[in-house]
Amino acid sequence: MKAIRRFTVRTVIPEPLLGLQELATNLRWSWHPRTRDVFAAIDGRLWRDCGEDPVRLLGEVSSERLEALAADEGYVAWVRHLADELRAYLGEQRWYAGLGPQAPGAIAYFSPEFGITAALPQYSGGLGILAGDHLKTASDLGVPIIGIGLFYRAGYFRQSLTNDGWQLEHYPVIDPDGSPVGLLREADGAPVKVSVGIPGGRVIAAHVWVAQVGRVPLLLLDSDVEQNAPSEREVTDRLYGGGGEHRLQQELLLGVGGIRALRAYCRITARPAPEVYHTNEGHAGFLGVERIRELVQSGTGLDFDQARVVVRAGTVFTTHTPVPAGIDRFPRELIAQYFGGENAEAGVPVERILELGSEDYPGGDPSVFNMAVMGLRLAQRANGVSQLHGDVSREMFAGLWAGFEPADVPITSITNGVHAPTWVARPVRDLAHGGDEVIDEAFAWEAIADTPDDRLWEVKRQLREELVTMTRERLRASWIDRGASVAQLGWIDSVLDSGILTIGFARRVPSYKRLTLMLRDRDRLRALLLDEQHPVQLVVAGKSHPADDGGKRLIQELVRFADEADVRHRIAFLPNYDMAMATVLYPGCDVWLNNPIRPLEASGTSGMKAALNGALNLSIRDGWWDEWFDGQNGWAIATADGIEDPDLRDSLEASALYDLIGSSVVPAFYEHDEHGLPRRWIAMVRHTLRTLGPKVLASRMVREYVERLYLPAAGSNRAMESDGYARARALAAWTSQVRAAWPQVRVEHVEVDGAGDIVTRGTVITVRAFVALGSLAPADVVVELVHGRVDADDRLDHPARSPMQPMQRYEGDRWQYQAQVTLDRSGPFGTTVRVLPAHADLAASQELGLQAVPGPPLAG
Repeated sequence: MKAIRRFTVRTVIPEPLLGLQELATNLRWSWHPRTRDVFAAIDGRLWRDCGEDPVRLLGEVSSERLEALAADEGYVAWVRHLADELRAYLGEQRWYAGLGPQAPGAIAYFSPEFGITAALPQYSGGLGILAGDHLKTASDLGVPIIGIGLFYRAGYFRQSLTNDGWQLEHYPVIDPDGSPVGLLREADGAPVKVSVGIPGGRVIAAHVWVAQVGRVPLLLLDSDVEQNAPSEREVTDRLYGGGGEHRLQQELLLGVGGIRALRAYCRITARPAPEVYHTNEGHAGFLGVERIRELVQSGTGLDFDQARVVVRAGTVFTTHTPVPAGIDRFPRELIAQYFGGENAEAGVPVERILELGSEDYPGGDPSVFNMAVMGLRLAQRANGVSQLHGDVSREMFAGLWAGFEPADVPITSITNGVHAPTWVARPVRDLAHGGDEVIDEAFAWEAIADTPDDRLWEVKRQLREELVTMTRERLRASWIDRGASVAQLGWIDSVLDSGILTIGFARRVPSYKRLTLMLRDRDRLRALLLDEQHPVQLVVAGKSHPADDGGKRLIQELVRFADEADVRHRIAFLPNYDMAMATVLYPGCDVWLNNPIRPLEASGTSGMKAALNGALNLSIRDGWWDEWFDGQNGWAIATADGIEDPDLRDSLEASALYDLIGSSVVPAFYEHDEHGLPRRWIAMVRHTLRTLGPKVLASRMVREYVERLYLPAAGSNRAMESDGYARARALAAWTSQVRAAWPQVRVEHVEVDGAGDIVTRGTVITVRAFVALGSLAPADVVVELVHGRVDADDRLDHPARSPMQPMQRYEGDRWQYQAQVTLDRSGPFGTTVRVLPAHADLAASQELGLQAVPGPPLAG
């Protein structure tokens, strides 16, 4: 029979052990090994059975066991010491405190998913894991971030396989009462509720759960409340579980409801309101619309355009997708239904909202509302997540800045990083010989890299052994789930070998990540796996989106190969890839394989985590690997650039993969000296730890976000809010004036003195530009001399830009500008001139998408 009601019964914790509750409900335990130790000591087997989840453990441990521990003076002292240490961590000053008063007092960080720990499964893949690492690192650095997301009652999904290898999805219900979260409550104890109106006179109401991530509160909105109708209760049922209108409702609740939850949290806790709002991808973009509504309706007297100026000033947008297909796009009519009619807000016309997400540029689709486009239009600062991804993003979104070269599109890059205390295995961490957090500092990686060869090699062997053990356990459970009997599974005891070169591959399974590229030539793969002297073994994991049958077919193809009797001891597919699996898989591998179609991997961070655990990367030069591969920290798989036939491309790149493994990777691993040590391999590992270690840290990443984006955004926000929003009003008026006047701005003539067809290096040339400004003044623009080497088509290659000075006015609105430049490089050289808007409160001159160059004016 099925229960009609579910509730959680918890063991009463004895007073001497109350510190356990404090430790369990702050998710710092997920990256603090000594706190996990104190829970494991309660009951090691139960701890493992509970998935190393302290809240669940405390709910299932017997009262007798807790009473016995309460009588153990040593254990009680241990708990009190850790609780005191946690309080000290929460209260002490950290790196951020040294930035002074210019640093924002609070920063809001919106994301549709957060991967903090397997005990709180609110993530599907890299986007959520990155968001979790961002919050954890912010906590360690003392950055006052508040996270905002959704609480999905069924999370993403739990993956299993049918007998023939087809992916099945299961959605076990997540009980918030049994999770490390607590309801946000008013002073009288009433749960906080926020609501968002939707068509048909309906309302989505939501409770707000708070997860404490070290110092950082994470607010999670949950629509499973009694006052909602059944359809509204299901809005937060599953992460990425629905499409169309269901997805829109999730994003509406995240953006609009998230702002309202944030306001309630700051009011109740007396925390300062955020000065910066960071939206992690476009899913939360409606937060900008809600902030415009707040400003317009708050009695400030601001209109839509003025409020938008304020919102843009303090907003940071991070794009994570390198392909338009990865962006959420909704029918314009659907957006109009949700923001118009009975849900229309005074001062926030639905037509203006539709403009924010309009693809009103060449190649755009006028029938859709684009969430990433809205995100960019509502953020004064934006970034991609690797240097290459920044290039791709500038190309992809160039339509918003029509007429500009992609290099001029104002989207910067901050390469992703990973939270070392979460992802570095304890045996590796111990090599740093420091405290719990030293692993997140660059100097620790020097100490780890200086570990003697024999010790470093022994640590990797130990980690490989742990991976072998986990693989056999999970593989046995999977086969039983697929219908096998225990008696049929004796062969699993010989799966993998801790002395064999181990390659890992684990990620989501969209087609561009090419899970099955390794199967392109099965005979060559078999030869590598079954070599009698120098074999290779593979551990593979990954989930396909529930609606992606193409991805499921790739998984089935891989599983069927791994099931074959001659290779099943050398290759294993492990279902239900999650954080718990990853923390064993990354450290246990010698090589981390990544073979996406370039340049479709925005960043990728699994290879970073593997590198921090002494693995070498074997990867297509995409994402982060494109900028940090140096020839000694792994191998770059050759790419078939320019090949348009995808079948031929995959064949060529698979062949390059097999060649690298056979001719470079295998010899380096198995070439041992008289002491049984692979010195060349260890030297590469040591180099990886020393050089990549400091680069791939999330502490480096978050510091960059703070210094390059959050601090400037806070300064802009304060400027716009100053003097009763006077500067915001002025900037909005100036912007309107410039847009109206821009059609009359043109570069009419350019003269170059001191340069014939051939000049000598060191020559100084003078460039004069004759510019019509219409109704604008020189203070409203910047005129730039753009100069540098040119290619065969006279296109400037990585040009320099020098401001030109207004020299004299003539014929009414016309001005002569002048600049000089020294020709300090040999070869073909070229110059041109452009005019851009200029204002002290713009983050970049390209911001308005307006530009005038010789010839017809170009405007965005």
